[in-house]
Amino acid sequence: MSGLVDRHIAFLEALRGAGLSVSLAEDLDAVAALTALDWGDRRTIRDAYAATLVKKQSQRTTFDTLFDLYFPRLVGDGAGPGTNPDGTNTDEAGEAGDEGPVRDNAEALAAFRQELADALADGDRERLERLAVDMVGRFGAMPGRGPGLSSWSAYTALRRVSPADLVQQIVDALLAEGRHEEEASRVAGRRVGGFTTMVEDDACRRIAEEKGPDHVATVAVRPSIDRLDFTSARRTDLEEMRREIYPLARRLATRLTQEHHARRRGPLDFRRTVRASISTGGVPLVTHHKPKRPHRTELVVLCDVSGSVANFAQFTLLLVFALRDQFQNLRAFTFVDDVHEVTGHFRPGADAAEVMAGLAASAAHAALWGRTNYGRALTRFAEEHADALGPKSSLLILGDARSNYSDLALPVLRDLAGSARHAWWLNPEHTRHWATGDSAAREYGAVVPMVECRNLTQLSEFVHAIL
Repeated sequence: MSGLVDRHIAFLEALRGAGLSVSLAEDLDAVAALTALDWGDRRTIRDAYAATLVKKQSQRTTFDTLFDLYFPRLVGDGAGPGTNPDGTNTDEAGEAGDEGPVRDNAEALAAFRQELADALADGDRERLERLAVDMVGRFGAMPGRGPGLSSWSAYTALRRVSPADLVQQIVDALLAEGRHEEEASRVAGRRVGGFTTMVEDDACRRIAEEKGPDHVATVAVRPSIDRLDFTSARRTDLEEMRREIYPLARRLATRLTQEHHARRRGPLDFRRTVRASISTGGVPLVTHHKPKRPHRTELVVLCDVSGSVANFAQFTLLLVFALRDQFQNLRAFTFVDDVHEVTGHFRPGADAAEVMAGLAASAAHAALWGRTNYGRALTRFAEEHADALGPKSSLLILGDARSNYSDLALPVLRDLAGSARHAWWLNPEHTRHWATGDSAAREYGAVVPMVECRNLTQLSEFVHAIL
């Protein structure tokens, strides 16, 4: 029992480390639910954990990955020595000889690829899960590696078998079933992608057996989408982030509206309060307040759209676009080594996809030579758009402050920050990378307060703080 409690505690700590906020009360709820369930049904246990610990659908992928590490569905190959994952003897399957099972040769590889193509064409998930385990065990083993290195590699297995090369074969099988070509291509790609994930998950499971689940959870498990770094996001991650932007904006807008209503009263009007207390013998039973002077931020955004920070720039601008009603006025500019105004893309009623396409196209206008040059961009902005800033406006600069060792134009930035009511700089790099290489984060940070902003959570916290 103590081993199970330790595994439960380690699992919750891994969830917290990946960005899921699991409270003590939710921990106790999970324990209460699990004590009433049969631990022989793994799927029910997983659903009970998810129901008590997962708050957002975007966190479910990370939860499932960690659950599979700490509560794996099988151990090793899932069977004893000399047997296949389905329980059949290797000799019966034609894989064994006098020297033991043949794990990897040209003939075995061709046979495995054909079986895999058939399973992918049929869409048999149970069979594919078995093949993923078999594939890592036969083609992903890397015995005899040095200290600290794993004995299993999903990359090696996938490169050896190359499931992506089977797509056309799967498409042909689906077309023979009467599917349309476009649908067949889409289904084939989705099934190959799903099988690739199965292989990666099984490699992680084996490494967790070898090194412990805590090791894999720390170095290999991707955090939840709201805590995933913009600069390390893959294409599928970017699509999920885009879907998160508008729900995030709605939550922020609702929260801000509630806080504004709560602060609707202005400062205490001492004279009116004392005057009113005369009728109650000098006891101020009712306080009176001065009317609050309404204020909404006028925001000017200056955004680096070079390749290294393009994802961060897009999501920050898209969130600003989604929250544009919270600002009295909004002007946005992009730059690489030249400045281009993109305020027109933020028109009311514009479609988010159109906004993204327009912002992507604007990167070409913001570059003369294609090398990031903050000094030149700041100087051009001061020369051409200095009227955008004023005593009621706030300046928000987005970028990694890497200027290819060019002139930084610090006096220009100081003048720009001085002409605005507030100024901030969001940097998508971890603070430990500031002032390394060609980074001028320390120099710019001495002029404009610089804030680390690597993911959606940090971005939403910053936007909430400035509004």
